[in-house]
Amino acid sequence: MTIKEAIIKVLKEQKLALTYLEVTDKIIERNYIDWSNAKTPADTVSAQLGSFIRKNDTRVKRIKGKRGFQYYLSEFESELNLINIIDEKVNLQATKSSKTYHERDLHKLLSSYLKNQSIFSKTIFHEKSTNSKDNHQKWIHPDMIGIRFLNLKNKSSQALMKVINKSDAFELVSYELKREIKSDHDLKRTYFQTVSNSSWANFGYLVAFEINSNLIEEMERLNQSFGIGMIELKANPYESKILFPAKYKSLDFQTIDKLCAINRDFEKFIQQTESLLTATEKYIKGARKEFTEFCDDFFMKDSEIEKYCAEKHIPFEMEEAI
Repeated sequence: MTIKEAIIKVLKEQKLALTYLEVTDKIIERNYIDWSNAKTPADTVSAQLGSFIRKNDTRVKRIKGKRGFQYYLSEFESELNLINIIDEKVNLQATKSSKTYHERDLHKLLSSYLKNQSIFSKTIFHEKSTNSKDNHQKWIHPDMIGIRFLNLKNKSSQALMKVINKSDAFELVSYELKREIKSDHDLKRTYFQTVSNSSWANFGYLVAFEINSNLIEEMERLNQSFGIGMIELKANPYESKILFPAKYKSLDFQTIDKLCAINRDFEKFIQQTESLLTATEKYIKGARKEFTEFCDDFFMKDSEIEKYCAEKHIPFEMEEAI
């Protein structure tokens, strides 16, 4: 049985409008396809469903509901209450205030975007710091710390303070992550918070999921004046983009030392960096594995992203499957 035949069979048996993930689950559940050599069954099903639509195959149609695109057989169109699917999406938008995502839910999206840019990242939990109830702590801690290794040499045996001054070794990046920047007040408040808590890093970025496009000119002015970059985060993290790049600055070791003293996660990140940079060739593989496991999780497959966003109530605009 081909994948397209399996899709048709599932839709015929279910007589429902299903998402590509639901179609995939039914194919796997009923063993219609041997997936033993397939790494991403859901991506394959998504692509085949998209092919039905792009090629105007009249057997399969789709409708967009609250769970994204849902596919069904045209022969059952009159039997399906499709208006309910549309209404579900409208009702979901109407109750958005009662089911919404948290700022921390965006961290996995950002870590996935950064990993795709060859940047390892780690969330810094300010509540784990000493004196964590001090409201001024938010002006010290970054939300996330990132590192891009520029020229990691296996045979390095120098201490961190020696290799850290090599311009070709790595770059440390600080990220302040916000759900939204809707007003000039939001922009100024969050921007200067980022200026404060990224002073130690080579680069500082303010990241936001929802950005008022009317603020772009002011963002550019602030970027030119203070050097903090701007990233627009997307529900599909690989569609995220740097609106304005951050300007390079030297590391502030005094502030790095302060952050290490008050936050264990930050200190361990720096320690792991040192271990990786100073590992001999014999131990570099193990050091890299330990460092990777310490860093934040990221999405391994595209099909995981939509499911995660649905679970966390993160607005996700589905693209046509290809």
